[in-house]
Amino acid sequence: MSELQEWVSWFRKTSPYINALRHQLVVIALSGEALKDKNFSNIIHDISILHSLGIRLVLVFGARPQIDEALLKQNIDCVFHDNLRITKPEYMPSILAAYGALRSELEAKLSMGVINSPMQGAKINVVSGNFVMAKPHGVIQGVDFGLTGQVRKIDVASIHHHLQSHSVVLIPATGYSVSGDVFSLAYEELAGELAAQISADKIIFFGSDSDLMKQQGKLIKQVTVKNINNLVDQASNEYSACLLSQLLSSAKACEKGVKRAHILNYMHNGALLEELFTRDGSGTMVSVDNYDQIRPARLEDTNGILELIRPLEEQGYLVRRSRELLETELDYYFVEVRDNAIIACVGLYPFPEEQSGELSCFAVDAEYRNCGRGDRLLDVVSERARNQNLKKLFVLTTKTEHWFKERGFELTSEQNLPGDRNYNKSRNAKVLVKELY
Repeated sequence: MSELQEWVSWFRKTSPYINALRHQLVVIALSGEALKDKNFSNIIHDISILHSLGIRLVLVFGARPQIDEALLKQNIDCVFHDNLRITKPEYMPSILAAYGALRSELEAKLSMGVINSPMQGAKINVVSGNFVMAKPHGVIQGVDFGLTGQVRKIDVASIHHHLQSHSVVLIPATGYSVSGDVFSLAYEELAGELAAQISADKIIFFGSDSDLMKQQGKLIKQVTVKNINNLVDQASNEYSACLLSQLLSSAKACEKGVKRAHILNYMHNGALLEELFTRDGSGTMVSVDNYDQIRPARLEDTNGILELIRPLEEQGYLVRRSRELLETELDYYFVEVRDNAIIACVGLYPFPEEQSGELSCFAVDAEYRNCGRGDRLLDVVSERARNQNLKKLFVLTTKTEHWFKERGFELTSEQNLPGDRNYNKSRNAKVLVKELY
C-alpha cells in the first residue's frame, strides 16, 4: 500500500470518531510539567485541531514546578501534606505570578497562525476569568493548609456561554472567595470537579508519568472506576502522587456523570490525537463500565460480523456464511464491541433435546488476539448455555483444536454430534466437547 493509500485509509477510519466527537465538551487538564516540556508546542497544535473540528474545549492548568522554582529563588522550601502544598499568605504573590505568566503564554500559543503548521488559520478566541469560587481546605488532623483551597462553586452558566460562542475557556488552578481571597487549588481536583459540574463528555489529563500505568510491562489501556481503588492501593509505592491524584480525580468525575476520563503522557507526540481518533488510543482510559462490551448481536452488526469473519473463511478457519443466512441466525450470536466496531463474535446453536449447544463462528480480530478476549467470549456463551439448561458444548474446528483443549474441551467422534447435525467430511474438522458444570 502506498503512502497516499495509507493516508486515505487512515482518514476513512478516523471519520467516525470525528463525527462522534463534534460538539462534545472536553476538559483538558495540563500539568505544570506538561507546560514546560519540549513537546508542549505539539500539544497546542493538537488542541487547535480539536477546536477546528467543532469540539468544545475547557483547558485547566497547574503550575507546581513553576511555583516551586519561583519560591526556591526566594529561598523558600515548601511543605506538602497529602500531596497538597501548605500555602502561606507570603507565597501568594509568587503563585499568582507563575499562573499569570503561564496564562499569557498559553493565550499566546493559542493565538498563533503560523503558515504551514496546524495553527494556520486557527483564529482561536481564548477566554479566562473568575469562573471558580473556592473555600479554604482548612485544618485537617492538626495541619493548617493556609491558602490552599478546594472548589466551592463553578460558574457553569458563564462557561457554557463562552463555549457556545466557540471560545476556548482557559482556567488556572486558582479560586476566589466572596471575601476577596485567592486560593491555590490542586489542578487535578479542580479539573475533575469542573468536568462533572459542566457535564463534560470527557476529561483528559496530561500527566508526567502515565507510562508507569503498567502491569507486567504493558500499558494498562483501560480501568473501571470500581477497580481504581484497588489499583491505587496496590501501586501506591510505584506511582507518583501526581498520577494517583489523576486516577482518583478521574474516578470521581466518572462517578458524577463524565463518560470517559483519559490519562496521557505529555511527552508522547500525538498522544491526544491517538487517544481520540484511533480505536486503541495511546493512554489509559477510565470509565464506569468496561469499555469493551459483549452483548447479543443486532441486525446492524451484520456488516461488522461479515467483515470480521471473511478473512477467517478465506483461510479455512470458518465455514463460509452468506449474509442472508447470518441475518436469519443473528439471535444465536454474541459480539464484542469496541468503540462501535465488532472485534469478536461467537454463535451458540442450542439442541435442547440433547441438552447440548454448538459453538459456531468463533472469531476474534487479529489485532486483539492473545488478550483474553476469546476466554471472555467463551465465559459469556457458557453462562448463556447454562441458563438454557444445556449440559455440554461442542465445537467443530480445523485450526484451533489445541486452544479449545486448553480450556477443557476433549476430542470426540462425529457420531456423538447431537440432533440432525450433519458432519461435512470434506472439511475433516475435529469435534470437541466440554461438559458444563
